[in-house]
Amino acid sequence: MKILVLNCGSSSLKYQLFDMEDESVLAKGLCERIAIDGAVLKHSPTGKDSFTLETPMKDHNDAISAVISALLDKEHGVISDISEVNAVGHRVVHGGEAFSTSVVINEEVKKAISDCAEIAPLHNPPNLMGIEACEKIMNGTPQVAVFDTAFHQTMPPKAFLYAIPYELYEKYKIRKYGFHGTSHKYVAAQAAKLIGKPIEDLKIITCHLGNGASVCAVSGGKSVDTSMGFTPLEGLVMGTRSGDIDPAVIPFIAAKENKNIKEVEAILNKQSGVLGVSGVSSDFRDIENAEKDGNNRAKLSLELFYYRVAKYVGEYAAAMNGVDAIVFTAGLGENSGAARKIVCGYLTYLGLSVDDSKIGVRGQEIDFATADSKIRALAIPTNEELVIARDTKELLK
Repeated sequence: MKILVLNCGSSSLKYQLFDMEDESVLAKGLCERIAIDGAVLKHSPTGKDSFTLETPMKDHNDAISAVISALLDKEHGVISDISEVNAVGHRVVHGGEAFSTSVVINEEVKKAISDCAEIAPLHNPPNLMGIEACEKIMNGTPQVAVFDTAFHQTMPPKAFLYAIPYELYEKYKIRKYGFHGTSHKYVAAQAAKLIGKPIEDLKIITCHLGNGASVCAVSGGKSVDTSMGFTPLEGLVMGTRSGDIDPAVIPFIAAKENKNIKEVEAILNKQSGVLGVSGVSSDFRDIENAEKDGNNRAKLSLELFYYRVAKYVGEYAAAMNGVDAIVFTAGLGENSGAARKIVCGYLTYLGLSVDDSKIGVRGQEIDFATADSKIRALAIPTNEELVIARDTKELLK
């Protein structure tokens, strides 16, 4: 069985084609600048030369057509006919309360994805565009939606409810949903394998640390709390997002800066986080370099970020009444030994002890806690695309 996994953004499309017999990646790539001048396709087939193609893409239909052409290309392709693709799995950011698992896409599912666009305006519309483009171009090929929010639907009401009038929750479903669900699900399962115990017996805290960042409490393989909320703005300080903030700050900024609510929301989503504090960049690598050059605001932004991560880990250790392992993943979590060391430095009260000779290992699965540490500390590269492919295969069986 071959499954094409798509992750559609507003002007981009990431893809991977899996052979599910052995879960190998046959090809992967990226379409950038969709509906913008200078659109480009970057295609990397396994065992063959990669190539980059500049080609106009006025919409996602054109982008998916370009992807299919690349997969079928005589020199760089990996299949001989599009009928070899048995299904398409789509990453969909927000499923609201409607979906606690991945689902085969039909008209009802598409309507639910569209209905959630109001609370995920940057993500759900392009996700839906990708689905509808595949319907036109790959007519009859089954499609599956895998939701970022689905893994967190096991949270109890005490974790997902906000202390606002209950009627507002009933009318508008204002509650914590959580995101990065496929990533948290994957690395928690991998952590259990590395530790050599059933996931049902473990309490794991997973830290997805990158430009977007979240922490998740996973008890017995199920999400019981997570840092992102109604939208991805809640929780940790991130690349450009403020994370947790006193709601009264919003009308205060609006009044002082003569801005409306939408404009303040844009500040909190796009101009805040480590970018806003450092004044340097939303890229942690740039900020780390600036810190080395003596930039005090860069140093402060990193301290703020690591402190917030450690606080959430402590909160979730309390929520689960213990923790067996802490997992670091995503761009910063997988690759920055310095970030892991600083966060773990706050957690010695849990009995965590790290091995300095292992903590700097990049981009591979590793347990970097010492042998006598009371809890394990792991770095695990995430693989959201593989989760989507697995869910798609399972549903089609």
